[in-house]
Amino acid sequence: MKRLFLTFTALAFITVGCNKKAEDKVAEQTKVAKDTLNTASDETLYANNESFSEITLNKEFEDLNGNKITFRDLIGKHKGKPIVIDVWASWCPDCIKGFPELKELQENYSETAYVFLSLDRSKDKWKDAIEKYDLKGDHYYLNEKMKDEFGTSIDLDWIPRYIVVDPQGTIALKKAIVANDTLLINTLNKIQL
Repeated sequence: MKRLFLTFTALAFITVGCNKKAEDKVAEQTKVAKDTLNTASDETLYANNESFSEITLNKEFEDLNGNKITFRDLIGKHKGKPIVIDVWASWCPDCIKGFPELKELQENYSETAYVFLSLDRSKDKWKDAIEKYDLKGDHYYLNEKMKDEFGTSIDLDWIPRYIVVDPQGTIALKKAIVANDTLLINTLNKIQL
């Protein structure tokens, strides 16, 4: 979202050039977009307030030992705790760039469960990346692409994708693409035990 904001701002200023009226309008729109990124009222939290679809809940993942587990059981394993789900892949540069922010989030919200769902191309690359980047949390692998059944069921259009689940197992935040997203942090603050 921040990338989108910066891109929008850069394109707007390139487009308007020296036109003062257009420049003022862009400045006003930029302020509104920036405020949206930096604040999140209680009304925006739980805006989704939805459950995962049956397709999502029934999807089977594989853990590091090769055991199968449904998404439903994976979420149920952490019931009673907030959960941050990170949908990622080792081939994704934005995922890798986001790991320091994610680790900072883990330090600040240590009572939260962290679940990593990999859409890697191979199990070996997935396991190597977990070790290489020292990723702490529960790790699961799904041999699917972003636009396959699971990705479609969660409206996956970009990775990394962070999803926040409240202690009751309800989606508190469906979509964040950076771990230090203001809305993600505000959501975690609201649902902490």
